[in-house]
Amino acid sequence: MTENTKNTQNTQNTQNAKSTQDMTVLVTGASGRTGSRVAQAARAAGLTVRAGSRATGFDWADRSTWARTLDGADAAYLMYPSDIGHPDAAESIGALAREAVAHGVRRLVLLSGRGEELALPAEEALKASGAEWTVVRAAWFAQNFSEGPLVEGLRQGQLVFPAGEVKEPFIDVRDIADVVVTAVASGGLYVGRVLEITGPRLLSWREAVAEISEAAGRDFAYVPVSSSEYRGVLTAFGIPAGEAEHLVDVFAGLLDGRNAHVDSTVRDVLGRDPRDFSDFAREAAAAGSWKA
Repeated sequence: MTENTKNTQNTQNTQNAKSTQDMTVLVTGASGRTGSRVAQAARAAGLTVRAGSRATGFDWADRSTWARTLDGADAAYLMYPSDIGHPDAAESIGALAREAVAHGVRRLVLLSGRGEELALPAEEALKASGAEWTVVRAAWFAQNFSEGPLVEGLRQGQLVFPAGEVKEPFIDVRDIADVVVTAVASGGLYVGRVLEITGPRLLSWREAVAEISEAAGRDFAYVPVSSSEYRGVLTAFGIPAGEAEHLVDVFAGLLDGRNAHVDSTVRDVLGRDPRDFSDFAREAAAAGSWKA
């Protein structure tokens, strides 16, 4: 490498660092599983974070709240509530993306589901908006076992779920956050790209529950059920019937083995391996996630 090349790279690095420090990123779902980690990772990277949630005056269902939330931002992380495959998602994501572009917020990173065919209309709506887009298709979150509707069942001693013995490369949401922030802050490197991200190895739900049992020092059971049986579990948990029906349809598509392979994208983007499920389980157990 010549001295001139070194100087050029140093200048570019300085310019990139300055632009990152000056960048404001809107994080939708900022209090949720991924949004809270994206906000944390963005701050650690030197970005200014604007939290987008109902608590801060942003509401996906109320378009009158969008303009003031977008105004002055440079980029945005889009996480659609409930599920990106929801019938309303494509229209809402497309509309928000177009409004973001109109307000000068061109860099948009959308969280999508790996292998989720129902998510494709929402992805296409983002691509058609005129934004500098990146789609991050994530595997099943490891933190779904420690946060959200699966946790209560585990605390009571069992996980009831319609996954059979299919295997999944569970991903830590902190790795999702790091990939999202890299896509936001790395100039145009990831613009126009779909990034499919996974954890480092395949586990069945039964194997995942066994690792949680080992980490927590307590025996948990995995109880595979049919989709119709799981619909009843969801409604008993308090999820509205229509949303429960949608989730069952999503799971039926995702849990057929189509996602039973590992991708190297986390390593390619971040230059390191993704976090292992066993590390997640130990940390969550130490934090008391599965105490009865």
